[in-house]
Order: sequence, then structure tokens, then C-alpha cells
Amino acid sequence: MDLSPRSSISDASYWKLVSDFEKGANSFYGALPGFSINLDRDADIAFNNANTTSNSKLTTPDTDSDWNNAYTRIRNCNNLMERAAASGIADDVKVYVAEAKFFIAFNYWNLYCKYGRVPIVTKVLDIDSQELFGERATAQETVDHILRNLQECISDLPEESEVSAANKGRITKGVARAMIARVALFEGTWRKFRNEADANVYLDMAIEAANAVISSGQYALFTGQGELSYLKLFDVEGNNSSESILDRRYEFQVSTHSQPQSMQQTGYLPTKQLADMYLCMDGLPIDRSPLFQGYELFASEFENRDPRMSQTILIPGTVVYCALEPAPMAAWPFYPDRVYNTGYIIYKYKSQVPEMQMVPNNNQQYFHRHLIRYAEVLLTLAEALYERNGNISDDDLNRTINVIRQRAGLTTPLTNAFVTENNLDMRTELRRERTIELALEGFRRDDLRRWKTAETELVKAIRGIKIVGTEWAEPVLIGGTDRNQYGTASWQNRTDADGFIISEAASERSGFDPAKHYVLPIPAREIAMNPNLEQNPGW
Repeated sequence: MDLSPRSSISDASYWKLVSDFEKGANSFYGALPGFSINLDRDADIAFNNANTTSNSKLTTPDTDSDWNNAYTRIRNCNNLMERAAASGIADDVKVYVAEAKFFIAFNYWNLYCKYGRVPIVTKVLDIDSQELFGERATAQETVDHILRNLQECISDLPEESEVSAANKGRITKGVARAMIARVALFEGTWRKFRNEADANVYLDMAIEAANAVISSGQYALFTGQGELSYLKLFDVEGNNSSESILDRRYEFQVSTHSQPQSMQQTGYLPTKQLADMYLCMDGLPIDRSPLFQGYELFASEFENRDPRMSQTILIPGTVVYCALEPAPMAAWPFYPDRVYNTGYIIYKYKSQVPEMQMVPNNNQQYFHRHLIRYAEVLLTLAEALYERNGNISDDDLNRTINVIRQRAGLTTPLTNAFVTENNLDMRTELRRERTIELALEGFRRDDLRRWKTAETELVKAIRGIKIVGTEWAEPVLIGGTDRNQYGTASWQNRTDADGFIISEAASERSGFDPAKHYVLPIPAREIAMNPNLEQNPGW
């Protein structure tokens, strides 16, 4: 006898009401990643001990939760879509089908970024399904499947302004369009810098999608905290802001995190590579600007710099709340943070809401993680226009890059004349702007991959603050304690010829193989179960 189980909900007894589909779609949001101490440490702008992905010493894993979780979630999305088609209320649940299509695209995007081409599954499989032993799709089939699902879901999704307060955070037209822009920029530039066909097709798609987000009028940069708006965007003041397109959302005493404490206790740190990228206030790089004050004093390298630098990296001695400390105190790289791998202290994500800093509440942070924000869309448009046309107009710079700079407080605009007069390179400046605006948000490795510069950037030494010949080399009492006991003295023996801390030597990062490391390995167990998958080259 074929009976439905009486002790649990089954597909046969579920999927009857609109609310059933809403609840089913709610489960998809578990795919949205929360905070992590790994953001950008798989590249070159963050560090907290050697990372095998960053230094190319990764070996093929037996299993990988990223692979398993993505396909489990894709199956759930396919299941909702099939149940909707057979439900008799398909018209009433279109929005949830649209959300399913978005999350199919989102999960395939995560797979594609990590492994390259992967098997495409478009229906719910059974234990006898031949698709269980299917081959990997081509790269174009994979990315086109992602884009097709994103394009198809737009018509049945609401605009941001149409979402009720109770449903804020759900997928909207803006989310899908911004995701198209992200995927298409990646694919267009990946193909361009490898001389592959159809690069402009994808760049055109990125331009169209980004323009659609901008022209919708649904989003704007967060400016609600004045000159500190960039910093406060990554604290509770930035929750539900006009800049948020897609967030992993948190709520006090409901769903919380401990990101500031985790960053401090694990020593999650910016690197010299990131610190040196910030422009001076005259719009020039530090090696060309007379405004740069050098490294000799504790805070000298922060002077006359893009304000985002001191809102991302903490100026030594700044009084802030520190994890496990009940009152604000002066923060130094070696005391009390004690994060001495690079000597830089992260300020971004370091919540300054007093009640959130008391010892019992360090795991009760509730500021959202911004997964897609309006600034990224502006940066995408600027880069896609430049890479598509080989140039970008001042008008387009003014509505993209310079809007972002203005919010940051960097008053020198980027113009074609400025680039020419100062012998700069427009592509370099666009990439610089993207890196510092999105710093420590998890974009850097994929950017280096699509630009095909990982082979030159990831083999460089990871460096930190300058110690030799600077104020850091002198014994200093901080809070009555000799700072050197927390690590400064020991790092004097691990500096380069210019006196900068070496956190990871170039000799430890020299193994990047362009024929191998631009994608990661398929888990060995998946290959064993399905030899038709085939492993990525070199693994």
C-alpha cells in the first residue's frame, strides 16, 4: 500500500495553499551567506594566518559542503517549481516560483565561481535518474543557465518599493537585475582577458542590467550618517538602508552574529596591499602625491588619505569598543587587540553600538551583511562601459565612480583629463575604486580571477605595517604595559628590506599555476560516485 506518512509532512500532503509555497520559499533564504572571517583572506587584502586557497597549497578535498549544499538547495527549488505547476494555484504563487528561479541562479553562481562548469539539473531527481551520472555542462551552458533563470524571474517579482515592511529582505526585481549585472560582468571580463568569444555580449548585458537598477529609482547610496556614512553602513545604522539591494538579515535576540569579536579574536586583518591602494585627498596614489606623509609615525600613513581608509582600517590609538572589553579603550595593533600578523586593525564591521559591546552580548550583533549593494552596481556599470568601449565618458564617471567618491568624502573627482594630466591608467583607477569600496566584503579573489591577474598578485608576499625605522620600533608604554611583549619586537626579525612586516613570504606563495588554480577541485568523493564529472585540469 502506498500511504503518506502520518508522522511527518510529505509532498503529497503539502503544497495545497499559497502559504505552503510561501513557507517553502522561505527556506531558500538559508542559502544567503552570513558573516565570516574568510572574506577576502583567500586573496591578498586580508590575512589571519596562511590560507591554502590564497597561497595555492590547497589539496583536493574528499567532500565539500559548498557542493552538497548547493545541489540540495537547487533540488528544493526545482521541487517547489514542479509542485506549483501541478497545484492548480500556479497564478497565485508566481512570486514564489520567481524566488525559486532566483535561488537556482544564486546557487549555480556559487558553484560556477568555485568549480567552473558543473552539472545542470532542471528537475527533481530520483535514485534511478540517469542525470545522477550526468556530465558537467560547458562553461557557457552553465553561465547562460544562471542568467536565464535571473531574466525569467524578473517579471513576477516586486519592485523594492512594493515590498511590505513585514517582507523586507525578500527577492525583488532589483536583486535579480543586480545579480545579472554581477554575473555578466564576471563572464564578460573573464572572456575578454582570455581572448574568448562573445565577451561584449555579456558586457552589454551587464550594462543593460546595471542601468535598469539605476533608472528604477529604487536605490541610492547611504548618506544618513554624514561623513561617517561609509563606516556606519556596516553597523546597525545601515540596516534597511536605501543602499541595500540584498542582505543576509539579522535581528536582535532572534538571529544574531559575533562578527566583531570573531575578527578580533582570530586576528582577521587588512594588509599593506589594501592600505597602500587608498588615494591621497588630491586623487593621486601615494607614490605620486606630495600629500602622503609616509609610515614613520603611528598614524602618519592615514593622513590626507581617502576617508574610507580610516573607516576600514583603524587608526592606531583610536578609542573604540573592543571585544570582551566592557568600556571603550585605545586600540593599538599590539594592545589590546593583539592582532600582530600584519599590524593593521580592521574597523569595518567593528560595531560601535555601546549596548552591543558589553561582554554578555558579544554574540548578539544584529547588523546585516550586505550581499548586493547599490555601490557595487555603480562600479559594475563603470567597469563594463570601459571594458566594452575601451573608454568611459566623464558623464558616466560622474554618475558612477564620482557619486561613490562624494559619499566617501574624497573630493577630487575622477575625470579623463585628470588621468591624462597625471599619467594614470583609467583601468587601474576603476579597479582601485572597486577594491577599496568593496574591501573585505568577499569580492577580491573573483576580481583577480576574471581580470586574469591572480597569477601576478597572489604570488606576492603578504606584508603589514612598517616597523624598522618608524615609531613602532621604539618601546612604548600603553596602559602601563610595554607594547613589545605583545609582538612588536619579534616582528622586527621578520621584516623585508624596507622594514615592513612580512606576514607570509613570497616563497610561501609562489605556487600559483594559471593552468590549474583559476578554479578549485571537484570533491574527490563526487568524482568517485560519478566518473563522468571529470576533475578540473591539474587537480
